[in-house]
Amino acid sequence: MLKLTYPFDSSYILKKRKSLKRELLSQAEAQGVRLLHKKIAILGGSTTHDIREILELFLLDEGIAPEFYESEYTQYWNDVMFDNAELAAFKPDLIFIHTSTRNITDFPTVRDTAEGVEAKLAAQYEHFEAMWRRIAEAYRCPVIQNNFELPFYRLLGNRDAWDARGKCNFVSRLNQKLYDYAASHENFYINDSNYMASCYGLQKWADPFYWHMYKYAMCVDAIPEFAFNLANIIKSIYGRNKKAAACDLDNTLWGGIVGDDGADNIEIGQETSAGQLYAEFQGYLKAHKDLGVLLTVDSKNEEENALAGLNRPDSILKPEDFIVIKANWNPKDRNLAETAKVLNIGSDAMVFIDDNPAEREIVRASTGGNGGLAGAQVAVPEMGAPERYITVLDRSGFFEVTAFSADDLKRNEMYKANAERARQEASFADYGEYLKSLEMKAEIKPFSSLYMSRIAQLTNKSNQFNLTTLRCTQADIERVSADGNYITLYGRLEDRFGDNGVVSVVFGHSGAGGKVFHIDLWLMSCRVLKRDMEFAMMDSLMAECASRGIEKVVGYYYPTAKNKMVRDFYALHGFAKSAEDADGNTTWTRSVAGYERRNHVIAVNGEKVAE
Repeated sequence: MLKLTYPFDSSYILKKRKSLKRELLSQAEAQGVRLLHKKIAILGGSTTHDIREILELFLLDEGIAPEFYESEYTQYWNDVMFDNAELAAFKPDLIFIHTSTRNITDFPTVRDTAEGVEAKLAAQYEHFEAMWRRIAEAYRCPVIQNNFELPFYRLLGNRDAWDARGKCNFVSRLNQKLYDYAASHENFYINDSNYMASCYGLQKWADPFYWHMYKYAMCVDAIPEFAFNLANIIKSIYGRNKKAAACDLDNTLWGGIVGDDGADNIEIGQETSAGQLYAEFQGYLKAHKDLGVLLTVDSKNEEENALAGLNRPDSILKPEDFIVIKANWNPKDRNLAETAKVLNIGSDAMVFIDDNPAEREIVRASTGGNGGLAGAQVAVPEMGAPERYITVLDRSGFFEVTAFSADDLKRNEMYKANAERARQEASFADYGEYLKSLEMKAEIKPFSSLYMSRIAQLTNKSNQFNLTTLRCTQADIERVSADGNYITLYGRLEDRFGDNGVVSVVFGHSGAGGKVFHIDLWLMSCRVLKRDMEFAMMDSLMAECASRGIEKVVGYYYPTAKNKMVRDFYALHGFAKSAEDADGNTTWTRSVAGYERRNHVIAVNGEKVAE
């Protein structure tokens, strides 16, 4: 929804929250969007009602329908430590701890000794760490914890920043302890309230009036900004991030029109202030490659001119930094659709970056961006002036990082290798011979601690080859892996062009006395489609079922707008349809006995390829 796209009008959102919610729900129903339902517990050290209502809007806009538990005022610690029955019955999928500097109970004074300050710091930190440990034991779900904004006054003036007895120094050191905990614990995330307050303006953010009148940790007008930032973390945890950026060139990546001005005369580099702005923006985009974001070009230009601009010595971005370059005179929305097809991702996984408001409006109109949920369409940010480009993209949170794996660092190289595989495929008349030529090797084994983060990431990102679209946190994956009633398998795949990393995940549970196995989740990354990896995974699953004495396997297919490609997956593997409901949800069964190996092109776990 455009009204909830950054930069937004906070006062409008606060005033129209109820009508916006109705509009979002209506749009989801009209578009047939299957909302992801999640239970979120908000444990507040201050009043949280308005945060809950505005947070709900931003999550609905991303296709997440939240159900909330909200603690009583300042009962955040008691609810966790003293086993609140209502919270336990709620069984949260995620817990958000909304505390602020107002909840620091024992600041140092100028009379404290160095030892006294250290004791207060340790006690304050232990108050929070004990709560996090308890949540990990009792709820095993992701936790989002606010860090602490700086105090709105400095008793010691500038000395407050470095003197151990200063409040600012104390808050900074306490925050560092939170960061150290986050660095060493999976499923624990920092909501950077301190940064938000700094951007907003600390004096406005921490206006004492709102605390003493309403017990708000921030001024009312700041709540939408805060809720939007928090929503970015939550939607990232549940796989609602964008995957690729489609960039215009003229007056977006450089100043001027390369076709008119010539590559030598566009503004980029250190010679002019405008050139420095564009160079900084290019550097910002290039840094996203290391996060696994796919960069593409969508520009109305002659390709020769576009490449000349990118090949300038002072251009930070080079042609090889882009997976796809569409520099032509076709409509940009058509280029976007073709690029998404080449990348094998949905158009809704893309961000369109263009300085031209007319082009932005055309793309919005053609991809549903003028109405509907933000999570179900191409993201088209309002770029504004060049000096605002980085701020707009950065604060929009399209690529919020909550999980980061080695595969993310290699993602661009993986997609380039896929393009080389496609070229190789075109040279073979026989597809089976092409697959054999890839010299594929797979590692298919039970879930390993080494890959827990990547496995959880895949469950939240994979949409097309995903039979049940079950979304899991890392805590969910760890719990399943430790349960003896479950069979878990991950699949890594490499070939002579490169390593694709972990590309497939399967798990399920046994029931009916251990004789029946139910497949809860089966997914595969689209970048290895048509490579027979699904056959290799099924071979391994059936072998494991046979070794456990399981006699029958039951699979489930739940249709979505994106996973139609696997509608007949089970039929292909010899399953018979045993049930179907009015929504098209189907159940499939087959006997373990009589299963014959289907993979004949991939060497699994060091063994030779089966003939």
